[in-house]
Amino acid sequence: MTKRIPILLLFTIVALLFESCNPSKKEAPYVLLISFDGFRHDYVAKFRPPHFLKFIEDGTAAETMLPSFPSKTFPNHYSIVTGMYPGHHGLVDNTFYDSARNVVYTMGKRELVQDAYYYGGTPLWQLAQQQGLKSASYFWVGSEAPVAGNYPTYYNIYDGSVPNEDRISQVVDWLKLPVAERPQFISLYFSLVDSEGHNSGPKSEKLQGTVMEADRLLGLIDQKIAELDLPVNIIVTSDHGMYEMKETPETFVYLDSLFAPEDSIRFANSGPIVHVYEDDSARQDQIFQSLAVKEARFKTYRRKDTPKQWHYDQHPRIGDLLLVMEPGFYFRNGSPDTTKTTMDSPWGVHGFDPYVTPEMGAIFYAKGPNIQKGLLVPPFENVHVYPLVAKILGLTTPSNIDGDPDVLIKAFVE
Repeated sequence: MTKRIPILLLFTIVALLFESCNPSKKEAPYVLLISFDGFRHDYVAKFRPPHFLKFIEDGTAAETMLPSFPSKTFPNHYSIVTGMYPGHHGLVDNTFYDSARNVVYTMGKRELVQDAYYYGGTPLWQLAQQQGLKSASYFWVGSEAPVAGNYPTYYNIYDGSVPNEDRISQVVDWLKLPVAERPQFISLYFSLVDSEGHNSGPKSEKLQGTVMEADRLLGLIDQKIAELDLPVNIIVTSDHGMYEMKETPETFVYLDSLFAPEDSIRFANSGPIVHVYEDDSARQDQIFQSLAVKEARFKTYRRKDTPKQWHYDQHPRIGDLLLVMEPGFYFRNGSPDTTKTTMDSPWGVHGFDPYVTPEMGAIFYAKGPNIQKGLLVPPFENVHVYPLVAKILGLTTPSNIDGDPDVLIKAFVE
């Protein structure tokens, strides 16, 4: 006698079969956000790296992505993952003075880099976790601190000596975890292009070779992700570009020539930007007047009078006065008598005003199941990456971000 399947069990089996075969039911998407630090917007056109070219062909690319001011590594990496300008999220430069704690923040002070106090906003890894997803970071500014109360689900303390292939292998291993443990947002960082850009400049043969090595890494990532058969969206960015510097007698403005030791002026940073901190308004005016007439190679701003597009006029960690170099010139500590040249000419620098210095332009390339294919988008600011990532992952963004979801909406595919 043939046994009959109970009607409830039959319905369950049919429902499961329908669910497994239903093409409209999609697996939840993933986002891998990659930074090639210092990868200038025109390197692909200049050096023709094949994997980058294929990646762009298969997805969406920006003509250029504008860094936030200042065009430095720490503030811009953090702007990408918070959707906020540096003047709003508080990581206002690579080096700055925090009057509330009477501390100078620098990238080399590990105890400060890992202190959540310095990081405002809600980074993407924390946004994902707050809304029920897991996240991971293989190096990114802010990922080593418990920002908004937590670290990424999986993260690594920065160590520049870790081979780039090992970083890629770890990302792949994260994506091979069981679904319940698998991160849906991952950030990944590479420093090689920035390092060589500083050393030999953005036009050198050595830099071209480094771009080709970055291209090899991107090809490896593409291959490994394709083998997983997961709906992974890959977004490739950089934090800034690079400006070629050549040493001449006029290249350097020495800070000792601006601030004599007896003046007791507190300042932070060198290079393209110097922050001057002075609470007393009369003393501020005195310093401003003395600097404003001293040089044509840099501009002196009161914080409240900085250009509106910088969004850099409120946070107290920004200098009360800001000295901003014209491209091609450089603030240097010390004096010509005490400072020896350590760089070969040419070399590379970033940090100049990205709104008037095209060489500061960064990259944005994206592809995946939720990214439009063959789309070229006009230049946009890097704060707009955040709402695109949130849209792909189905996350609700905070109300205080500067990023606008409409800027990259054409790049999104449901």
